[in-house]
Amino acid sequence: MRAWPSPEIPTLPVTGPAVVLHDTPSGGPVTTAPDGPARLYVCGITPYDATHLGHAATYVAFDLLNRAWRNAGHDVTYVQNVTDVDDPLLERAEKVHVDWVELAERETELFRQDMTALRVLPPAHYVGAVESIPLVIELIQRLEAAGSVYRVEDDLYFSVTADPAFGAESGWNREQMLEIFPERGGDPDRAGKKDPLDCVVWRGRREGEPSWESPWGEGRPGWHIECAAIAMHHLGGAFDVQGGGSDLVFPHHEMCAGHAQVAEPGTPFAKVYSHGGMVGYDGEKMSKSRGNLVFVSALRNSDVDPMAIRLALLRHHYRADWEWTDAELWAAVDDVDRWRRALAVGAGAPALPVAEAVLAALAADLDAPTAVAAVDAWVDATLGTDGLADTSDPDAAVTMMAVLDAALGLAL
Repeated sequence: MRAWPSPEIPTLPVTGPAVVLHDTPSGGPVTTAPDGPARLYVCGITPYDATHLGHAATYVAFDLLNRAWRNAGHDVTYVQNVTDVDDPLLERAEKVHVDWVELAERETELFRQDMTALRVLPPAHYVGAVESIPLVIELIQRLEAAGSVYRVEDDLYFSVTADPAFGAESGWNREQMLEIFPERGGDPDRAGKKDPLDCVVWRGRREGEPSWESPWGEGRPGWHIECAAIAMHHLGGAFDVQGGGSDLVFPHHEMCAGHAQVAEPGTPFAKVYSHGGMVGYDGEKMSKSRGNLVFVSALRNSDVDPMAIRLALLRHHYRADWEWTDAELWAAVDDVDRWRRALAVGAGAPALPVAEAVLAALAADLDAPTAVAAVDAWVDATLGTDGLADTSDPDAAVTMMAVLDAALGLAL
C-alpha cells in the first residue's frame, strides 16, 4: 500500500539531544538509544470514516518523535498499518450500502490527504491488513508450533497465559482487563475459550463477509495479530518504540506484545511503549461511537490553514487528555498569522538559542508546548511592542523557518 508524499526537511544548524520518552510499562522516562536506524511502529486507522482530530493528535505526536530522532542524527524506519478489513469497517459498509473495499480505499486516501496537509512524515512501510495476510498466517503457524493457539468452532484463539510477561505492558490487573476487554473488541463470555481474555487470531468465514484461504480454513485475521505480524516483519524484535493512543494500551498493545514474545521467546516486542492522550469534544472523548467528531478534512475544506490545525495540536502535550474548542482553533489561526509577520521581518531576535530550546524541549518527552512557547517568545522579541524588529540577528528568519519546519512540522 502506498503512503503519502514526504515533504522536504531542512537541515538545522544545531543537532538535537538524545530523545527521552515516557514509557507506559515502567511509568517513567526512558532515553531512547537506537542501534542503527531508529525503529518506530504506530498503529494506523481503521478506514471506515474520515480522520478526526483525535487521530491527528496521535500522528502529529509521533511525527514529532520521528523528527526529533532525525534532528538528533538518526535515520528512522517508520512503519504504520491500515486495518482495511475489520468488523467496524464491514458494519459501516453494510449500513451505508457501499462496497467495503471501496469504503476502505476512499477513507484511506482521505487520510493520506490529511496527513499530507498536516506535514506528517510518511512511514517507510504503509501496510494494509489485507496485504499482510501471508505474514499473519506465518505468525499464527509459529504460535501454533509453540502450543499457544487453539480452536473454538471455526475461529483460532491465542492463549494469553502462554506469554509469561502478559500484563507487563499495560500494568493492569486481571479485573481491570476483564472490565475493558468487551468494550474494545474482546469476547470474554464466549463458550469454549480457555481464558476469558484469550483473543482471536483467525476469524473463520462468516456468511456475507470477506475471507481468505489459510491452513485452518477460510477466514480473516484478528486485529492484534495484524499489527504484531507487520511490526515483526518490517522492524524485527525489540524495536525502539511502539506508539499509539492511550486507548490502545489494553488490549491491543498488550496482545501484540504477547503474540510476538511467544513467537520469539526472550525478545521483547518493543523497548518503549509510548501513548498519547485522548482529545475530547463537547465534554466527552472524541470518538466515532459517540458521534462527536471534528474532521480534519472538514476544517481544510472550510479554508482553515492546516498549519493552524497543527499548531493548535502542538499547544497540548501529547500525553495529556484535553478538549478541542473552536476558540483554540481561531487562536491558532491568529498565532500563525502573527508568526508569519515575524518571519517576514527577516532580521530579528537571536534565533540559534531558540532552535536549541525547541530541540531540547522536543527531546524531553516531546514537550511541544514548551517548544511552542520558546517560539512565541522569539516572535514577541522580534516584533516588539511597537511592531519593529530587533535587528540583532540578520539570519533569524531563515533559522526560525528551518527549525519550525524540521522540528515542529510547521511550514510558514
